[in-house]
Amino acid sequence: MVSKTNDIPASVPSCNPVDLAREGETANDKDTSKTALKDPCACGHRGDTAVMNGDAGHDQAEEADSKQYGNADADPAEDANEQEVIVIQDTGFTVKIQAPGTEPFDLQVSPQEMVQEIHQVLMDREDTCHRTCFSLQLDGNVLDNFAELKSIEGLQEGSLLKVVEEPYTVREARIHVRHIRDLLKSLDPSDAYNGVDCNSLSFLSVFTDGDLGDTGKHKKKGNELEQIDCTPPEHILPGSKERPLVPLQPQNKDWKPMQCLKVLTMSGWNPPPGNRKMHGDLMYLYIVTVEDRHVSITASTRGFYLNQSTTYVFNPKPANPSILSHSLVELLSQISAAFKKNFTALQKKRVQRNPFERIATPFQVYSWTAPQIDHAMDCVRAEDAYTSRLGYEEHIPGQTRDWNEELQTTRELSRKNLPERLLRERAIFKVHSDFAGAATRGAMAVIDGNVMAINPGEETRMQMFIWNNIFFSLGFDVRDHYRELGGDAAAHAAPTNDLNGVRAYSAVDVEGLYTLGTVVVDYRGYRVTAQSIIPGILEREQEQSVIYGSIDFGKTVVSHPKYLELLEKTSRPLKVQHHAVLNEKDTSVELCSSVECKGIIGNDGRHYILDLLRTFPPDLNYLPVEGEELAPESQKLGFPCQHRHRLACLRQELIEAFVEHRYLLFMKMAALQLMQQKANKDKTAALHDTSTADAESESKPQALEASEKVPDGTPTSPTSSESTLTLDDAEAMTVSESSAPENQEAPADLKSAVPTANTSGTHEPSAAERQNGGCDSPLEDPKSREMVLNACKAVGSISNTSFDIRFNPDIFSPGVRFPDDSTEDIQKQKQLLKDAAAFLVSFQAPSFVKDCLDHSSLPMDGATMTEALHQRGINMRYLGTVLEFVDNMPAKAQLEHIYRIGISELITRCAKHIFKTYLQGVELSALSAAVSHFLNCLLSSFPDAVAHLPADELVSRRKSRKRRNRVPGGGDNTAWASLTPSELWKNINSEAQSYYHSNLQCESVDQAVEKYGLQKITLLREISIKTGIQILIKEYNFDSRHKPAFTEEDILNIFPVVKHVNPKASDAFHFFQSGQAKVQQGFLKEGCELINEALNLFNNVYGAMHVEICACLRLLARLNYIMGDHPEALSNQQKAVLMSERVLGIEHPNTVQEYMHLALYCFANGQLSTALKLLYRARYLMLVVCGEDHPEMALLDSNIGLVLHGVMEYDLSLRFLENALANNSKYHGPRSLKVALSHHLVARVYESKAEFRSALQHEKEGYTIYKNQVGEAHEKTKESSEYLKYLTQQAVALQRTMNEIYKNGSNASIMPLKFTAPSMASVLEQLNIINGIIFIPLSQKDLENLKAEVQRRQLMQDSGKIEEQQGGQLELDDKLPVDD
Repeated sequence: MVSKTNDIPASVPSCNPVDLAREGETANDKDTSKTALKDPCACGHRGDTAVMNGDAGHDQAEEADSKQYGNADADPAEDANEQEVIVIQDTGFTVKIQAPGTEPFDLQVSPQEMVQEIHQVLMDREDTCHRTCFSLQLDGNVLDNFAELKSIEGLQEGSLLKVVEEPYTVREARIHVRHIRDLLKSLDPSDAYNGVDCNSLSFLSVFTDGDLGDTGKHKKKGNELEQIDCTPPEHILPGSKERPLVPLQPQNKDWKPMQCLKVLTMSGWNPPPGNRKMHGDLMYLYIVTVEDRHVSITASTRGFYLNQSTTYVFNPKPANPSILSHSLVELLSQISAAFKKNFTALQKKRVQRNPFERIATPFQVYSWTAPQIDHAMDCVRAEDAYTSRLGYEEHIPGQTRDWNEELQTTRELSRKNLPERLLRERAIFKVHSDFAGAATRGAMAVIDGNVMAINPGEETRMQMFIWNNIFFSLGFDVRDHYRELGGDAAAHAAPTNDLNGVRAYSAVDVEGLYTLGTVVVDYRGYRVTAQSIIPGILEREQEQSVIYGSIDFGKTVVSHPKYLELLEKTSRPLKVQHHAVLNEKDTSVELCSSVECKGIIGNDGRHYILDLLRTFPPDLNYLPVEGEELAPESQKLGFPCQHRHRLACLRQELIEAFVEHRYLLFMKMAALQLMQQKANKDKTAALHDTSTADAESESKPQALEASEKVPDGTPTSPTSSESTLTLDDAEAMTVSESSAPENQEAPADLKSAVPTANTSGTHEPSAAERQNGGCDSPLEDPKSREMVLNACKAVGSISNTSFDIRFNPDIFSPGVRFPDDSTEDIQKQKQLLKDAAAFLVSFQAPSFVKDCLDHSSLPMDGATMTEALHQRGINMRYLGTVLEFVDNMPAKAQLEHIYRIGISELITRCAKHIFKTYLQGVELSALSAAVSHFLNCLLSSFPDAVAHLPADELVSRRKSRKRRNRVPGGGDNTAWASLTPSELWKNINSEAQSYYHSNLQCESVDQAVEKYGLQKITLLREISIKTGIQILIKEYNFDSRHKPAFTEEDILNIFPVVKHVNPKASDAFHFFQSGQAKVQQGFLKEGCELINEALNLFNNVYGAMHVEICACLRLLARLNYIMGDHPEALSNQQKAVLMSERVLGIEHPNTVQEYMHLALYCFANGQLSTALKLLYRARYLMLVVCGEDHPEMALLDSNIGLVLHGVMEYDLSLRFLENALANNSKYHGPRSLKVALSHHLVARVYESKAEFRSALQHEKEGYTIYKNQVGEAHEKTKESSEYLKYLTQQAVALQRTMNEIYKNGSNASIMPLKFTAPSMASVLEQLNIINGIIFIPLSQKDLENLKAEVQRRQLMQDSGKIEEQQGGQLELDDKLPVDD
């Protein structure tokens, strides 16, 4: 329905691009808990997107079975789903809307929508945006805001809805003023810079001059080449050492504020006195117009009018002439001509902006740079700061939200069919996103000292807080809880471990088992954990409430049958072993989780689990235990290492990968024994043998099939919750399959079974279990049973009859004791843990390095590197180990970029650890001085950075008595001021040694830059993002030896760094994956449909902005492009770029890639100058993020060089192409096919310049590579050889002509030479090749059918769609560089 904003698919029933009156979701706050469920999307969709956590895709268990990715057609349940989806969308209709003072207009709506959403659209439309207080009436009946349109009698195609102005209340008047303020500020980027209200920056429109898709705006077509100025700024050219910061945020001309009013604020005469209240006065406003007229306005129940009050005299009588307007805008337009003119212009501009530039992101994104913005008066902001946001109330309507109730109720919603699941996931996502936002604001309020502690008498570190129904605690070891485990270091690590546990349990999503809403916020050096509150827990002691688990790390332990039953369901997906421990009375207690995990039944009767910090087993490489030897692979690398705390756990991704790896081993062993047995039997009883072997091999696939076809609608059945497939598992699987070299040896008859098991996402052959469980299968044969038994033993399975690996999380926990009868089992578990730890260092770490070497993993900055490591289950504490692997690789030169990113990540992480404790000792008034001093010590070449203490006149003359109860960390000390650069770098070195076991040996920043080839601007970006610092955007002189780089004026803000759970849209994700699989199999049409479907579902759950929608749009754009629909590709990719900028950040590596794709589609659409601008922008961003020396830079430079070649800027083109050639040779090896292609591109430019000798030289190099790599007969080699012949002819002809001129002087008869300016089609063909796009010729008819189906809109007849496909089908080899 939001299709009014043109750019959002029409089936997003609930996403609302309006930054609706932000009074905490006002417009629909009749009863907050009701709203949260009834209309989970009432307010512009704010939700979680922290994608940087390694959990890039846990999704609901219950669907994992029914969707065997890749074979969508084999699954009836899935087809049914598709039917359902289509039903959801296809039934929109049009209604007419009549608003006072405007012409009636048509509005497309869908039956699922609420009346509320029509309100939103009207508040966003240019001609009705100034109305907020109205009702919609159909034939004189007022429609209920929360009614769905389909439930309204008489509402049908063509019905006329009247907009009727309603009388104001105080609440409605406030909403109105807020909304008007939002409209006045709609182009102002200050909210994005200040990181509020889910606004964030986007700069794409600066480079595209408005919208790309409108053909009318194609400024320059291919034939008008002369007009394009192609020269990039100096700092973008290859080889430039300059890295300016200012271009990061180019000037956006739309942001020049159009002033409509000088001041709009609440009057000092509020609230109205009793006698005026009885005349209908609601509140008073004070306004100064642009013409400098000061007026006082009354908001009354009937509307707004001028009164006769002045600053010092109260006179509420209406002014003369009296004008009463229902809308404040109408009133102001009458009293100020400038307001009328500018407001109209402003709204025109606002509506022209791409909706993706203004929709709220689901989760707040902070910018680490900002310009100096003028601080303007803003009544709404001021009111927020002093009323609603600090006290108890998040919302003005008077009650706080019961977060726990909302979070748990959304989980309980029904999930039997697709529409129900969509509704449920949407509600879960919405509440989570609101909760994360509220928790972040609360955590900041706590650290800033604005919240009263619930135990104010205790010292600050021990205080706890409740604000807005959220419980906050600080990450310190209070009451020596963690003394055994590492004190404060353990208390700091526990919240993130706990959050990972919450993530894991919520992803398994067992009905009846509840976790707490959990958000971890790092702010100003403190770690704050925010949790929703279990009903009733505050009224009783913890000892009484806990009915499962232990409150003292295992001395006293209790258990409970209901908890065992619930946790048993999570045991398989989370690989947690059911085990027994001894309590203080030496009796054995059954558990199905770690002992710290506590079960509490709330007053609401729900079963909650909390303290999930040990959900995953301990990491023995970082947990030295006396008398235990680690595996030789670990010992060889110097493990076990002493770590700061004893809470080091393995990541869930590692557990998944390890189990997957063991499963392959298990299959191989069983197969090997099978073959031996066959060989032995062959000699004796050939007949008997074949029958059992056949039966055996037949039974496997059958059983596997059975395990695949779990019915869809059984969310609670144990089978469906058994197997969760997460994105990471998919990652892990591909890793373990591709990188297991032994994989090839699996015998054929088993090989068929292995992949099926993998793809079905069941990491354990439930097949085998079904065969062996009841012993009524062909494995009755004792020999076969013995084989399985041997294989089970060898891989450490907990069952003897089938493959089943689970971990006991309590092994090696201090204070936990096990019953004597489980000694053997405990030994097994200990061995398993040692194996898993060894697997990480001997298998996963090298496989990461290998992936980097063959460029299947291409991290560009610290965050993407962290993500890549996490996907493989490698914790960041292994960074030193990984760097050591890279350093010892023979191909170290080809991994230089990885080493450099790793070192810069190491340095900034160590600096972050030091900065954390450094900040805790700084009082608020010295914060900017302290931060700038720290940055100077870290990055400035100035050797004696001196801190500026707060100016003397502000320091109170009396020594203030130290009050005991300050803000946490309100220390009066100025110890921070004594930090020196050499001391800081010494600390960084020792931190690198003690935490990461890495030997840095850098005494200063300049030495680090010199030794490792780092960039100071990159280090500044990394440390700012990690610590939440926001700095002024200007050019910093880091290298001056005479003055420090930063002053305290350069530090603008410090933001929180937030971690939280990421609820997933599971159905959408399945569609997306099936679509990807289809595309990979070459079924583009089916793939495209599935991905369009996924896009609709994602929009349904997440609203319009989300990182997964971004991936979806990117893939769609690529498919559109391949199938020849360039305008559509351009439109989808434009959304992808905007979304990436808004959700991930303007210079996130993902954004850089999106810019590159967009440039390609622009070029294909004939917008050459735009394509160049976009490529230059991408290159600049990449220079800031990781510098010039990166394999991805070669691709970018090849793109730029080709486009420049196309516009005949040959010299400039050569600079970029030769840089790409050097880069490719370095990172892909001089004999790779990529390098051959680079040589060819350079040769073409030389040919265009008529420098045939150089052209020949390069083409010969290319030819040699092709000949050696793919052989003489290959098409590529032949092409190259043809081109060589052609060049030789041209060179000879040129030489002849020159000789003729020398000989005969001016009267020589000159043969006309063919100098070829490249055709656009040939440039585009080369662009496609380097970007790995292979064309499949389609007939126009196919295209038409496809478009008709997929987009369901009129096909624009455009004949020239397939011209660039004339080259026919390109060879696959261009895309697959075969490096030696």
